[in-house]
Amino acid sequence: MALLLPSVPPLQLTPSRATAPTSSPLSIRRPRPTTLSLPRARCSARRTPCPVAAVRKDREAAAPWAGELAGAVPWKAAVSGALALAVSFTCFVGLVNARTGVNKPELLPKEFTTVIDVAGFLSSGQENRLRQEIEDLEKDTGYKLRVLAQNFPDTPGLAIKDFWQVDDRTIVFVADPTFGNIINFNIGPLVDLDVPRSFWSQVSGKYGNMFYWKEKGEDASIEAAVTAISRCLRDPTGTNNCSEVL
Repeated sequence: MALLLPSVPPLQLTPSRATAPTSSPLSIRRPRPTTLSLPRARCSARRTPCPVAAVRKDREAAAPWAGELAGAVPWKAAVSGALALAVSFTCFVGLVNARTGVNKPELLPKEFTTVIDVAGFLSSGQENRLRQEIEDLEKDTGYKLRVLAQNFPDTPGLAIKDFWQVDDRTIVFVADPTFGNIINFNIGPLVDLDVPRSFWSQVSGKYGNMFYWKEKGEDASIEAAVTAISRCLRDPTGTNNCSEVL
């Protein structure tokens, strides 16, 4: 007599598409790699520099805040501009003076003058003409142009800032052939708003290059640059002002 056993459906090794697979003694689970949470990087002035992405994010966040602050509190914006001027002037003089903190007030003249020539590039007649041009320019436009002719290390350095009372409407023109190009500028923030920055590089490139001042003389470079600046500052403010250096 044959013994009948109940039929057992075959075991599915591949799960069907209709239903999700269930655990099976034949399936082997591989452990997932453990992900370690790393601490968020923080910027430190002593150890590591800030990541580029973080710096960009901070700048983008700070830009609208600074604009709102300047619009809401004008005097704070003025203070911020003054601080920026002080920092830029210090960096500018440090660059011209070969990264040396030169401060020699004893080289300054006893009386106030808009043109200081400690290098002897200019004759007395040239100095007088430049002073008159600068005086007329200041009366007509309100901008203050100051000229320092030096030959490093013979320079008053940072002492000229207090001597000339440099502010945000001041243009400091330092003529120094030590580094090749004789023409260097420090531009006040309010001047920077009215004059395109490309103008200053054009003046420096045209009248300050070594070939120009070695052929025509340091005095010719200084006078040509002052004339170009005077013409530019007298131009009506607009999209094409100071676009050409004559």
